Amino acid sequence: MNDEKVKILLCEDDENLGMLLREYLQTRGYDADLQPDGEAGYKAFTKNKYDLCVLDVMMPKKDGFTLASDIRAVNTEVPIIFLTAKSMKEDILQGFKLGADDYLSKPFSMEELLSRIESILRRVRGKKIKDVTTFNIGAFVFDSQKQVLEFDGETRKLTTKESELLKLLASNANNILERNYALKTIWEDDNYFNARSMDVYITKLRKLLKDDPNVAIINIHGKGYKLITP
Repeated sequence: MNDEKVKILLCEDDENLGMLLREYLQTRGYDADLQPDGEAGYKAFTKNKYDLCVLDVMMPKKDGFTLASDIRAVNTEVPIIFLTAKSMKEDILQGFKLGADDYLSKPFSMEELLSRIESILRRVRGKKIKDVTTFNIGAFVFDSQKQVLEFDGETRKLTTKESELLKLLASNANNILERNYALKTIWEDDNYFNARSMDVYITKLRKLLKDDPNVAIINIHGKGYKLITP
């Protein structure tokens, strides 16, 4: 992922709720684009690149299910979360048949929506990370499959943990790598001992990358780390 904000298409015909949701997501660092109905939502989707869609089911002009079906016809992978006042089983099943990733029944808390969004984005990011094996980190070339770091013709072999951690950092270059996410992904537990262990590996990686002054791993207080690359 690059350093641009995650862009969310938010389709909600209840103006007050829509504006509250947009404002809340924006304060949490997302770029939320609010559209008042399914038709406007589809037009926006064809013009912009979104990382995730949050669609109200009951909307004028084009309902959420129809919009999701139209979105799926052009993009089979973008995550979709449905919002609905209905809690009927048939509707939920229909939503999942259309390729929904999640479903929230109104009324819901904004924290719950945020939690679902973050969970889906972590999963999507994890999937993308698995696909990429070679990274350019400034003057370094890192092959995560072979677990080697190359600089100026010299090759350094990395341990499995060093390689896994560097891969997560490189996949999120110039973005914050959340501490807890890294701990759960690599160590499967964010307890104190694993956290101290990760600090040791961060120090090792800093030493390995010190030959390029344009590359750095910085601490983001209370959040995690950021790999700075040109």
